[in-house]
Amino acid sequence: MDIDRPSVEERNQRYKPGSIKRVKLKNFLTYDDVEFFPGPRLNVVVGPNGTGKSTILCAICLGLGGQPPLLGRADDARLFIKHEKDQATIEIELAPHKSDGPIHILKRVIERDRGSENGNGKGASIYYVNGTKTPLKSIKELVTEKYHINIDNLCTFLPQDKVGNFSGFDKQALLLETEKSLSSSLYETHQQLIKLEKELQSSGNDVKATEEELKTLKKQNERLEREKELMEERQELLERIDLLKKKRAWLLFDQKREEAKEAKEKREELKKQKREAERSVRPIQEEHAEMEGKVTQIQTTTKALEVKGKREKKNHEDCLSKMENHSDGIEREVSEYQSVDAQQRRALKELEKERRRLQDVEAEADDFPSMEDTERTITEAQKELRQLRSALDSSKRSSQDLNKQIESAAENSRRASERLGKMKDEKQHRLQRLFAKNESVKTAYMFIHENRKEFRKPVHGPIGKCLYWSPAEVQPKNPLYASYIESHVSQSTWKAFVVECSEDYNYLFREVRQKRKIPINIILVPNGRLEPMTRMYSDQKYSVLKQEHGFIEYLDETFTAIDPIMQALISKHNIDKVLVGGDAVQESLDRKDLENFICAKENGSGLMTACFFYTHRNSSRKYTYSVSRYNGTSGLNTMGISPARVLQSGMDPREKEQLTQTINDARETIERLTPELNNLKDENDKLLSQGKPISLRIKDAKRIKSDYASYKMKLKNQREKVEDAEEAANKDNGREKSKRIAQIKKLIQLSIKSGEDAAKAKSEMIKTLRVLTGVKMSEHGLSECLRKLTDKLSEAQAASAELLNRYKQAEADYNEKKEILRKLLAKAQEIAPREQWHERLDEDDMPSTIEDVDDAMDDAESKVSSITDNPHVMKQYEERKKKIEVLQEKLDTEGGEKDLKKKQLETKRTKWESALQNIVNLVNGKFSTYMKEVGCAGEIRLYTGGNESRENEETENLKYDFKDWGVEIMVKFREASTLQVLSAQTHSGGERSVSTIMYLMGLQNLMSSPFRCVDEINQGLDERNERLVFKRIVNNSTIPVEEGATPNDHCGQYFLITPKLLPNLEGMENEEITVLFVFSGPYNFDNCLDWNVDKFIADKKRILSQRTEVDNGNSRGKKRRSQ
Repeated sequence: MDIDRPSVEERNQRYKPGSIKRVKLKNFLTYDDVEFFPGPRLNVVVGPNGTGKSTILCAICLGLGGQPPLLGRADDARLFIKHEKDQATIEIELAPHKSDGPIHILKRVIERDRGSENGNGKGASIYYVNGTKTPLKSIKELVTEKYHINIDNLCTFLPQDKVGNFSGFDKQALLLETEKSLSSSLYETHQQLIKLEKELQSSGNDVKATEEELKTLKKQNERLEREKELMEERQELLERIDLLKKKRAWLLFDQKREEAKEAKEKREELKKQKREAERSVRPIQEEHAEMEGKVTQIQTTTKALEVKGKREKKNHEDCLSKMENHSDGIEREVSEYQSVDAQQRRALKELEKERRRLQDVEAEADDFPSMEDTERTITEAQKELRQLRSALDSSKRSSQDLNKQIESAAENSRRASERLGKMKDEKQHRLQRLFAKNESVKTAYMFIHENRKEFRKPVHGPIGKCLYWSPAEVQPKNPLYASYIESHVSQSTWKAFVVECSEDYNYLFREVRQKRKIPINIILVPNGRLEPMTRMYSDQKYSVLKQEHGFIEYLDETFTAIDPIMQALISKHNIDKVLVGGDAVQESLDRKDLENFICAKENGSGLMTACFFYTHRNSSRKYTYSVSRYNGTSGLNTMGISPARVLQSGMDPREKEQLTQTINDARETIERLTPELNNLKDENDKLLSQGKPISLRIKDAKRIKSDYASYKMKLKNQREKVEDAEEAANKDNGREKSKRIAQIKKLIQLSIKSGEDAAKAKSEMIKTLRVLTGVKMSEHGLSECLRKLTDKLSEAQAASAELLNRYKQAEADYNEKKEILRKLLAKAQEIAPREQWHERLDEDDMPSTIEDVDDAMDDAESKVSSITDNPHVMKQYEERKKKIEVLQEKLDTEGGEKDLKKKQLETKRTKWESALQNIVNLVNGKFSTYMKEVGCAGEIRLYTGGNESRENEETENLKYDFKDWGVEIMVKFREASTLQVLSAQTHSGGERSVSTIMYLMGLQNLMSSPFRCVDEINQGLDERNERLVFKRIVNNSTIPVEEGATPNDHCGQYFLITPKLLPNLEGMENEEITVLFVFSGPYNFDNCLDWNVDKFIADKKRILSQRTEVDNGNSRGKKRRSQ
């Protein structure tokens, strides 16, 4: 079924500006990752102790820029990071001022590695607004000024650890906290009144003493009049000297200006001559350029003719070469023609010679045995050899099998030996990993190692390097126990060093921490002895815990360690009081009420803290029960256990024993198989020796067979040679002679043609040489003309360069004089600006030449030197004169200022006291009504310091004692008693809680803060008062919005944190109440958003409806049977 709920838009319109719409936490205290959405009005946060309810208030405080001391839990923000995590994140979304206004999402990231290691973590946080990095100052301005949120005011934000502080306020502190929560102007006016009253009380000055001092100062100044006149004359002379210096500066400037004019005129004359010289050079340059072009053109023609002549010469030489080659060919063919008959005679002789060689080769056939006998010998020998080879292969396979077994055993032995070696080196490797993350620990460790002789007794550490390495130090029983130890012991302890005497402690602290500025943790275990242990549980109770609840042993029994390390871990982390259990612990938690049994003191006097580890279904957890110091109830904190990192696997004795056994087994296998392998090798050698003669027989037979085949090839070749010789001897000579004659005719024709081509090429070559000779003669004449023009141009350019150099020198001289003139002008303007001093310097009493100025300056300086300089006289005279004026003015105005301050104080007091009294009256009316509802009586009174307003006869100051004003909470809880001031000495914790919450309820509608938070204020109340208090909270926090007002025009958002709620509370059905359940434990949702309230309510109603139908059916059946 569907449940009617307001839409998202309607819900958003109900949030008061500055209310909290969303909170998201990651790795913050008990939360891994959670996001929740508070309602716009009353939010009741419910959950068992230790599940993380107060963590929500901590997140709101820190997320809005508050610091840990406001919570009363810790001083370092890094302590709020979840165990074994490096970073925590808080994200808070605030409701905007307008529905379409900007939404502010504040985010705070706390990093464990940021900030000073020994500080309070001020630098560990980074702040963001809407994803933009923002300084803390801007965060506080946004929260306090824009949204009027006061995290540091206990009237609006009352965390669990500060509940006792509120009821412990004196009347003055209560007034200040109340003013802060209602109006900043009210609080500031109060502070201003205190300040004004203090100033009036301290303003009693002795007028007569002031008049006497004034008379004395006037007499002293009269004695300094003559000396003052001499100093004034001297000052006039100094001013005259200064004026002469100004005049001299301008006279020097005028003199240098004339010199600069002359230099400028000289420069202009040389500039004119330089231009004329440059104009005369230009025609020569043009004529020179034209001649250069002609020379270049004729040189190009010369080169082209030279290239053509070389090409024609080469063509002529090629034709002559061809003609010579044809002549040589003719001679060669004639020679061949004449040798045809001689070749015929040589062929007949060669034929006889080849026939004799053939007879000799045929005769060699008698030297070879029968090829049939040779083939038979090869076949029989190969058969014998195959039999031997089969036996040899079988022996080799057996040898290979034995070799593989021996090699496998050797490889197993090698691997086991390497693993043992690595395990022996594990200590050094782990130490290097620890040092890589902690440079300061490495530096301290190296200092201790290098200065061992300076210590009186052994120094152990860091403790993190002492684990899992040798039985002499620390040895967990298994990796699971290692994870237990690591999660229980803090990181700072793993990096700590243990010393055995105070002298070593002081030496290490002084040398490492103070001198070298290295942060180091040092634990002192006197004499390195393990102190006698007192177990947390008696033997009888410990036996029950083991037999009935599944516990195995204490945490200190899960490992062995040298006494100093063991004592350090006991003293720092109480490992002798922590239990370790197995799967049965979970069953005991679910069914046997283990929590009450393990936390109960054996003498029955109350509860005690308890801590234990256990593993269930491969999931390890740590349970910690803590007892509240306020109400004595126990709270639970559970934590999942991750695999060990610092104590990750090292040398396990069982693994070491297994590796040693592997090495011994391999050695026995090798020793057993080696003799068998040697016997097989001997058998192989014997078979090889038997096969050698057989192989030789086969080799000889094959050699004979091969030789016979070579002979057959040789016989074939010789017969072919005889056939070739017979063919050459019977060749036709007439046809060969005709062929030679035809070739001779062809070569003669080619030779004639080559001669004609050579004659033609020579004619072209001679013609080109004639043209080339004429061109070269013209080139020589043009080059001579170019040389003369070049000389003429050089002379003209040299004259122009000379004028250019003179012009540059003149320009440099002018620039130098101009620069000097500029500096003189700047100096003159600096000491005597012309606009300011022109008329004074041109007056008749001023000299007109530099010489006259110097004479006048000498005369004035001599007069100055005749008057002794005494600047203190003028200084004393002026200072005394000013003091006389100040004292006179003080006497005139003192009375008026005092009256003005009295008037200001009275004006501020009247308005402030009236506003404050109205607020007290309003709160008193509500507080009295609320206290009557719970059967008690109460009043709120304004305490005015016990003094009425009066005039002090001596000081004539008003006496109000504003610093002593306060608010008194008067309560009466029994009919026979009278109204008394609420105090921790007179009233119980429950009475103070009722009074506190009723006072806060009385203030609620007057507060400016958009939300208020109260943590476990209902603890210690009996059932009746708790119901009445809860009813009052609901009524005040869910007052309907007035007709015509905006949906968010209400008293604001309210957070009530409580570990439990009584059944059947009134008002829980109000739609303005949002209940936030905190779940934490081994059974939970994977994702916090998987919880669907609407679905849960619908399923619950359906089940109840089905149960009602079954019950009705059963009742009808019973009724029929009874009838």
